[in-house]
Amino acid sequence: MKDSAASRLPLAGIRVLDLSRLMAGNMLTLQLADFGAEVVKVESAQGDTLRDWKNDGKALWWKVYGRNKKSIRLDLKDEGDRNALLGLVPQAHVVIESFRHHGMEDFGLGPDDLHAANPKLVIVRISGWGQTGPYAERPGFGTLVEAFSGFAERNGFPDKPPALPNLGLADMIAGLSGAFATLAAVREVEVNGGLGQVVDLSLLEPMIGVLGPDAAIYQHTGKRPRRLGNRAENAAPRNAYLCSDGHWMVMSGSTQRMAERVLAAIGRPELARDPRFIDNAARIAHVDALDELIGGFVAQRTLQENLAHFGRHEVTVGPVLNVDELMEHPHVKEREVLVEVPDPELGSVVMHNVFPRLSRTPGRIRTPAPRIGQDQDLIEPRTRKQETGS
Repeated sequence: MKDSAASRLPLAGIRVLDLSRLMAGNMLTLQLADFGAEVVKVESAQGDTLRDWKNDGKALWWKVYGRNKKSIRLDLKDEGDRNALLGLVPQAHVVIESFRHHGMEDFGLGPDDLHAANPKLVIVRISGWGQTGPYAERPGFGTLVEAFSGFAERNGFPDKPPALPNLGLADMIAGLSGAFATLAAVREVEVNGGLGQVVDLSLLEPMIGVLGPDAAIYQHTGKRPRRLGNRAENAAPRNAYLCSDGHWMVMSGSTQRMAERVLAAIGRPELARDPRFIDNAARIAHVDALDELIGGFVAQRTLQENLAHFGRHEVTVGPVLNVDELMEHPHVKEREVLVEVPDPELGSVVMHNVFPRLSRTPGRIRTPAPRIGQDQDLIEPRTRKQETGS
């Protein structure tokens, strides 16, 4: 019998009410929706703030991160709309929110209220700093977290100021880790027979979690991370090098064998026995001299010539691509890393494909991002019933 899993989405049957706004919540629910969860965005009349992030008048952020979702319009300041939301809670598995601290309690929709309506409900509370601690009530945009976490201090070049990322890095990382946490809590209910619970998802803790063992290093060595530009603190060579045609190439020689291949590729195999480059610690200590040798070699050749040459020596190198080069790259095209999704307003929108890839039950893009209140019929029957008293 043919396996029917190919047509089945692994999270089908999980229902999510998404009251969050901006990036972290939308990344979280995008992951769930891509793999089949029914994600219902609960929006005000103005809609999710992400709809206001526009490029040349087009809400492309929303088009990407709103895909596979539904939308209903509710004003939580209105008692009838709050009741309508509570009417959806018994059929939901997850509620996600990113209001200010205790904002849901102010609406009478705190965890106690929601669990009274559905004891098995998983409630994900997204905030900058977490639900407890001295910073709990402070605003917590990702920019503040990227600075507070230590990322900005270690990012950038040593002769330049600390560098913030120019994208929602903390939000994206929190969204991805939040998707895992949500499914862990859902599994506790569905497999272990437990009750619902609150997932306290801050932007800060996942951000710190991906920065490596900085605290342990400081504890045992007294050394803080340094701004190193494109170099690495624990391996050399590792940098971006300018080619003769103005393109950039990156290289990572993070193992002893790879570093030896690099030296052979630039025509200096004897340097593998030079005390300055004989092992990783020596190469890090003499990284300026090492980068001067590699950079001088790379600068005499075009990007394609360098890629071909170092490729023949089995050195790990790659190009620095801009977005249009990425879109046209054969690897991106063959794997369909980016896909063109039909859109009723714009004709189509190119966006990242579903990831990670599952071999038997892969996620898929099923619907474009919704209009505000596009799926209002999910609640209107209940609202009318309440109004008529039937």
